[in-house]
Amino acid sequence: MPADRAGLNFRQDYFDDPAGWAAIKSLLYEIFSVDLDPLDTVGGYDRTSFPSAFFDETGCCIANLSGFAMPLIVNGRPVKAAGWQSGAVRPDFRGQGLFGDLIRHTLWRGEEQGFEAVVLYTDKPGLYAPHGFRTVPQFSFRGDAPKPMGGQKPARHLTIETDLGLLQALLANRLAVSQRLAVAQQAEMFLLNCHLLDDVSLSLMPDDKTVIAWRMTDGGLFELLDVVGEQMPSLTEILGALQLTPASIETFIPPDRLAFDAEPVRDDGPLVLMMRCADDRLPTEPCCLSPMAEF
Repeated sequence: MPADRAGLNFRQDYFDDPAGWAAIKSLLYEIFSVDLDPLDTVGGYDRTSFPSAFFDETGCCIANLSGFAMPLIVNGRPVKAAGWQSGAVRPDFRGQGLFGDLIRHTLWRGEEQGFEAVVLYTDKPGLYAPHGFRTVPQFSFRGDAPKPMGGQKPARHLTIETDLGLLQALLANRLAVSQRLAVAQQAEMFLLNCHLLDDVSLSLMPDDKTVIAWRMTDGGLFELLDVVGEQMPSLTEILGALQLTPASIETFIPPDRLAFDAEPVRDDGPLVLMMRCADDRLPTEPCCLSPMAEF
Protein backbone atom coordinates (compact mmCIF):
# COMPACT_ATOMS: atom_id res chain seq x y z
CA MET A 1 0.00 0.00 0.00
CA PRO A 2 1.43 3.44 -0.90
CA ALA A 3 2.63 5.46 2.06
CA ASP A 4 1.19 8.86 2.92
CA ARG A 5 3.21 11.71 1.42
CA ALA A 6 4.06 14.99 3.13
CA GLY A 7 0.72 16.78 3.46
CA LEU A 8 -1.14 13.99 1.61
CA ASN A 9 -3.10 11.00 2.87
CA PHE A 10 -3.55 7.77 0.92
CA ARG A 11 -7.09 6.37 0.82
CA GLN A 12 -8.90 3.58 -1.01
CA ASP A 13 -12.51 2.42 -1.47
CA TYR A 14 -13.86 5.80 -0.44
CA PHE A 15 -16.82 6.21 -2.84
CA ASP A 16 -19.35 5.51 -0.07
CA ASP A 17 -18.05 8.54 1.84
CA PRO A 18 -20.18 11.49 0.58
CA ALA A 19 -17.25 13.89 1.00
CA GLY A 20 -14.93 11.52 -0.85
CA TRP A 21 -17.43 10.98 -3.68
CA ALA A 22 -17.84 14.73 -4.03
CA ALA A 23 -14.05 15.12 -4.07
CA ILE A 24 -13.51 12.67 -6.95
CA LYS A 25 -16.32 14.27 -8.93
CA SER A 26 -14.66 17.66 -8.43
CA LEU A 27 -11.26 16.30 -9.56
CA LEU A 28 -12.62 14.76 -12.75
CA TYR A 29 -14.66 17.83 -13.63
CA GLU A 30 -11.69 20.14 -13.15
CA ILE A 31 -9.21 17.93 -15.03
CA PHE A 32 -11.41 16.42 -17.78
CA SER A 33 -14.64 18.52 -17.69
CA VAL A 34 -16.53 15.26 -17.06
CA ASP A 35 -19.68 15.64 -14.96
CA LEU A 36 -20.43 12.52 -12.90
CA ASP A 37 -23.59 13.95 -11.33
CA PRO A 38 -25.82 11.99 -13.78
CA LEU A 39 -24.52 8.76 -12.23
CA ASP A 40 -26.34 9.66 -9.04
CA THR A 41 -29.65 9.61 -10.95
CA VAL A 42 -29.13 6.15 -12.47
CA GLY A 43 -28.07 4.14 -9.44
CA GLY A 44 -24.70 5.60 -8.51
CA TYR A 45 -21.20 4.30 -9.04
CA ASP A 46 -20.26 0.76 -10.06
CA ARG A 47 -20.22 -1.32 -6.85
CA THR A 48 -17.30 -3.38 -8.11
CA SER A 49 -15.10 -0.25 -8.07
CA PHE A 50 -11.79 -0.27 -6.18
CA PRO A 51 -10.48 3.33 -6.21
CA SER A 52 -7.18 4.51 -4.73
CA ALA A 53 -6.25 8.14 -4.20
CA PHE A 54 -4.20 10.76 -2.40
CA PHE A 55 -6.09 13.49 -0.53
CA ASP A 56 -4.76 16.67 1.00
CA GLU A 57 -5.55 17.75 4.56
CA THR A 58 -8.62 19.73 3.42
CA GLY A 59 -10.23 16.64 1.83
CA CYS A 60 -9.39 17.66 -1.73
CA CYS A 61 -8.63 14.71 -4.03
CA ILE A 62 -5.13 15.28 -5.46
CA ALA A 63 -4.57 12.07 -7.47
CA ASN A 64 -6.82 9.11 -8.23
CA LEU A 65 -6.99 5.84 -10.16
CA SER A 66 -10.09 3.63 -10.08
CA GLY A 67 -10.51 0.02 -11.14
CA PHE A 68 -13.77 -1.86 -11.65
CA ALA A 69 -14.90 -5.26 -12.91
CA MET A 70 -15.51 -5.27 -16.65
CA PRO A 71 -16.22 -8.80 -17.94
CA LEU A 72 -15.35 -9.13 -21.62
CA ILE A 73 -15.76 -11.49 -24.53
CA VAL A 74 -12.49 -11.71 -26.48
CA ASN A 75 -11.99 -14.08 -29.42
CA GLY A 76 -15.18 -15.90 -28.44
CA ARG A 77 -14.24 -16.64 -24.83
CA PRO A 78 -15.13 -14.96 -21.52
CA VAL A 79 -12.30 -12.96 -19.97
CA LYS A 80 -12.33 -11.79 -16.37
CA ALA A 81 -11.19 -8.22 -16.98
CA ALA A 82 -10.94 -5.01 -15.01
CA GLY A 83 -11.35 -1.55 -16.43
CA TRP A 84 -9.33 1.42 -15.22
CA GLN A 85 -10.71 4.93 -15.25
CA SER A 86 -10.52 8.31 -13.55
CA GLY A 87 -6.74 8.42 -13.65
CA ALA A 88 -5.85 12.02 -12.82
CA VAL A 89 -3.34 14.15 -10.90
CA ARG A 90 -3.76 17.84 -10.18
CA PRO A 91 -1.20 19.89 -12.15
CA ASP A 92 0.66 21.25 -9.12
CA PHE A 93 1.38 17.69 -7.89
CA ARG A 94 2.57 16.08 -11.10
CA GLY A 95 6.09 14.74 -11.38
CA GLN A 96 6.18 13.50 -7.78
CA GLY A 97 5.53 9.82 -8.49
CA LEU A 98 1.97 9.83 -7.14
CA PHE A 99 0.43 8.29 -10.24
CA GLY A 100 3.11 5.62 -10.50
CA ASP A 101 2.30 4.61 -6.92
CA LEU A 102 -1.40 4.36 -7.82
CA ILE A 103 -0.71 2.29 -10.95
CA ARG A 104 1.39 -0.23 -9.06
CA HIS A 105 -1.11 -0.48 -6.21
CA THR A 106 -4.09 -0.87 -8.55
CA LEU A 107 -2.26 -3.61 -10.48
CA TRP A 108 -1.64 -5.42 -7.21
CA ARG A 109 -5.29 -5.12 -6.19
CA GLY A 110 -6.40 -6.51 -9.55
CA GLU A 111 -4.04 -9.46 -9.23
CA GLU A 112 -5.45 -10.16 -5.76
CA GLN A 113 -8.93 -10.36 -7.34
CA GLY A 114 -7.79 -12.69 -10.10
CA PHE A 115 -8.34 -10.45 -13.12
CA GLU A 116 -6.92 -11.90 -16.34
CA ALA A 117 -6.74 -8.57 -18.14
CA VAL A 118 -6.83 -4.82 -17.50
CA VAL A 119 -8.37 -2.43 -20.04
CA LEU A 120 -8.19 1.35 -20.22
CA TYR A 121 -8.57 4.33 -22.54
CA THR A 122 -5.92 7.02 -22.61
CA ASP A 123 -4.44 9.81 -24.71
CA LYS A 124 -1.09 9.21 -22.97
CA PRO A 125 -0.15 5.60 -23.74
CA GLY A 126 3.43 6.27 -22.69
CA LEU A 127 2.27 6.39 -19.06
CA TYR A 128 1.07 2.80 -19.17
CA ALA A 129 3.36 1.03 -21.64
CA PRO A 130 6.15 0.61 -19.02
CA HIS A 131 3.65 -1.33 -16.89
CA GLY A 132 2.92 -3.91 -19.59
CA PHE A 133 -0.03 -2.27 -21.37
CA ARG A 134 -0.30 -2.62 -25.14
CA THR A 135 -2.33 -0.58 -27.60
CA VAL A 136 -5.26 -2.42 -29.18
CA PRO A 137 -6.14 -0.82 -32.55
CA GLN A 138 -9.79 0.16 -32.80
CA PHE A 139 -11.88 0.19 -35.94
CA SER A 140 -15.28 1.24 -37.11
CA PHE A 141 -16.96 -0.76 -39.89
CA ARG A 142 -18.50 0.80 -43.00
CA GLY A 143 -20.56 -0.53 -45.84
CA ASP A 144 -23.63 -0.08 -48.01
CA ALA A 145 -26.93 -0.23 -46.17
CA PRO A 146 -29.02 -3.34 -46.75
CA LYS A 147 -32.65 -3.01 -47.75
CA PRO A 148 -34.80 -2.51 -44.61
CA MET A 149 -37.10 -5.37 -43.69
CA GLY A 150 -40.69 -4.47 -44.39
CA GLY A 151 -43.86 -5.22 -42.48
CA GLN A 152 -42.48 -4.49 -39.02
CA LYS A 153 -44.01 -2.47 -36.26
CA PRO A 154 -42.03 0.75 -35.70
CA ALA A 155 -39.53 0.95 -32.88
CA ARG A 156 -40.40 3.05 -29.84
CA HIS A 157 -38.20 5.98 -28.80
CA LEU A 158 -36.82 5.67 -25.26
CA THR A 159 -35.42 8.20 -22.84
CA ILE A 160 -33.07 7.64 -19.93
CA GLU A 161 -35.46 9.55 -17.66
CA THR A 162 -38.66 7.63 -18.39
CA ASP A 163 -37.33 4.17 -19.30
CA LEU A 164 -34.50 3.69 -16.80
CA GLY A 165 -35.91 0.50 -15.29
CA LEU A 166 -36.34 -1.16 -18.69
CA LEU A 167 -32.81 -0.20 -19.73
CA GLN A 168 -31.34 -1.54 -16.49
CA ALA A 169 -33.20 -4.85 -16.89
CA LEU A 170 -32.01 -5.32 -20.48
CA LEU A 171 -28.43 -4.34 -19.61
CA ALA A 172 -28.37 -6.94 -16.82
CA ASN A 173 -29.09 -9.78 -19.28
CA ARG A 174 -27.53 -8.56 -22.50
CA LEU A 175 -25.88 -10.66 -25.17
CA ALA A 176 -22.34 -9.58 -26.02
CA VAL A 177 -22.57 -7.72 -29.33
CA SER A 178 -19.49 -9.42 -30.79
CA GLN A 179 -17.33 -12.50 -30.39
CA ARG A 180 -14.23 -10.46 -31.30
CA LEU A 181 -14.35 -7.95 -28.44
CA ALA A 182 -17.33 -6.79 -26.39
CA VAL A 183 -18.43 -6.09 -22.87
CA ALA A 184 -20.29 -9.01 -21.36
CA GLN A 185 -21.81 -6.88 -18.60
CA GLN A 186 -21.35 -3.21 -17.81
CA ALA A 187 -24.44 -1.10 -17.19
CA GLU A 188 -23.15 2.00 -15.43
CA MET A 189 -21.08 3.36 -18.32
CA PHE A 190 -23.88 2.78 -20.84
CA LEU A 191 -26.27 4.80 -18.69
CA LEU A 192 -23.73 7.55 -18.03
CA ASN A 193 -22.88 7.77 -21.73
CA CYS A 194 -26.57 8.23 -22.49
CA HIS A 195 -26.15 11.55 -20.68
CA LEU A 196 -22.69 12.44 -21.97
CA LEU A 197 -23.43 11.71 -25.66
CA ASP A 198 -26.35 14.03 -26.23
CA ASP A 199 -26.83 13.09 -29.92
CA VAL A 200 -27.56 9.41 -29.24
CA SER A 201 -31.04 8.02 -29.91
CA LEU A 202 -32.36 4.99 -28.03
CA SER A 203 -35.04 2.87 -29.71
CA LEU A 204 -36.86 -0.22 -28.47
CA MET A 205 -37.33 -2.89 -31.14
CA PRO A 206 -40.84 -4.31 -31.70
CA ASP A 207 -40.00 -7.40 -29.64
CA ASP A 208 -39.75 -5.10 -26.59
CA LYS A 209 -36.53 -6.91 -25.66
CA THR A 210 -33.82 -5.11 -27.61
CA VAL A 211 -32.61 -1.50 -27.50
CA ILE A 212 -30.69 0.12 -30.36
CA ALA A 213 -28.33 3.04 -29.65
CA TRP A 214 -27.83 4.98 -32.87
CA ARG A 215 -27.55 8.36 -34.58
CA MET A 216 -27.77 9.90 -38.05
CA THR A 217 -25.14 12.30 -39.32
CA ASP A 218 -25.93 15.45 -41.26
CA GLY A 219 -24.76 13.63 -44.38
CA GLY A 220 -27.34 10.87 -43.93
CA LEU A 221 -24.94 8.21 -42.60
CA PHE A 222 -26.53 5.78 -40.15
CA GLU A 223 -24.24 5.11 -37.18
CA LEU A 224 -24.94 2.04 -35.03
CA LEU A 225 -23.42 2.55 -31.57
CA ASP A 226 -24.68 -0.41 -29.55
CA VAL A 227 -27.32 -3.12 -29.24
CA VAL A 228 -28.66 -4.15 -25.83
CA GLY A 229 -30.77 -7.28 -25.50
CA GLU A 230 -30.79 -11.06 -25.21
CA GLN A 231 -30.50 -11.48 -28.98
CA MET A 232 -28.93 -9.62 -31.88
CA PRO A 233 -31.21 -8.40 -34.68
CA SER A 234 -29.87 -8.06 -38.21
CA LEU A 235 -29.30 -4.68 -39.77
CA THR A 236 -32.27 -5.24 -42.08
CA GLU A 237 -34.48 -5.71 -39.02
CA ILE A 238 -32.99 -2.67 -37.28
CA LEU A 239 -33.46 -0.36 -40.26
CA GLY A 240 -36.99 -1.66 -40.84
CA ALA A 241 -38.03 -1.01 -37.25
CA LEU A 242 -36.41 2.45 -37.28
CA GLN A 243 -38.05 3.14 -40.66
CA LEU A 244 -34.78 4.38 -42.12
CA THR A 245 -33.33 3.97 -45.62
CA PRO A 246 -29.78 5.35 -45.41
CA ALA A 247 -27.36 4.83 -48.28
CA SER A 248 -24.53 3.71 -46.03
CA ILE A 249 -23.86 2.50 -42.49
CA GLU A 250 -21.02 2.79 -40.02
CA THR A 251 -21.08 0.50 -37.02
CA PHE A 252 -19.08 1.05 -33.86
CA ILE A 253 -19.45 -2.57 -32.85
CA PRO A 254 -17.78 -5.39 -34.79
CA PRO A 255 -20.11 -6.73 -37.50
CA ASP A 256 -19.76 -10.48 -36.89
CA ARG A 257 -23.26 -10.78 -35.36
CA LEU A 258 -24.97 -8.24 -37.62
CA ALA A 259 -24.97 -10.07 -40.98
CA PHE A 260 -23.25 -6.98 -42.37
CA ASP A 261 -20.57 -6.97 -45.10
CA ALA A 262 -18.38 -4.13 -43.87
CA GLU A 263 -14.87 -2.80 -44.31
CA PRO A 264 -12.84 -1.99 -41.18
CA VAL A 265 -11.67 1.63 -40.88
CA ARG A 266 -8.93 2.25 -38.35
CA ASP A 267 -9.54 4.91 -35.70
CA ASP A 268 -6.44 7.09 -35.49
CA GLY A 269 -7.87 9.51 -32.92
CA PRO A 270 -5.95 10.63 -29.85
CA LEU A 271 -7.80 8.31 -27.44
CA VAL A 272 -6.46 4.75 -27.59
CA LEU A 273 -7.55 1.47 -26.06
CA MET A 274 -4.88 -0.41 -24.12
CA MET A 275 -4.83 -3.88 -22.57
CA ARG A 276 -2.51 -5.61 -20.11
CA CYS A 277 -2.90 -9.35 -20.50
CA ALA A 278 -1.36 -12.52 -21.85
CA ASP A 279 -0.88 -12.73 -25.61
CA ASP A 280 -3.78 -15.14 -26.06
CA ARG A 281 -6.19 -12.66 -24.44
CA LEU A 282 -5.58 -9.97 -27.09
CA PRO A 283 -8.17 -9.63 -29.90
CA THR A 284 -7.02 -11.26 -33.13
CA GLU A 285 -9.45 -9.59 -35.58
CA PRO A 286 -10.36 -5.93 -36.24
CA CYS A 287 -12.50 -4.83 -33.32
CA CYS A 288 -13.69 -2.00 -31.11
CA LEU A 289 -15.62 -1.36 -27.95
CA SER A 290 -18.91 0.45 -28.36
CA PRO A 291 -18.85 4.20 -27.59
CA MET A 292 -21.59 3.41 -25.09
CA ALA A 293 -19.04 1.31 -23.15
CA GLU A 294 -16.27 3.91 -23.16
CA PHE A 295 -15.04 4.81 -19.70
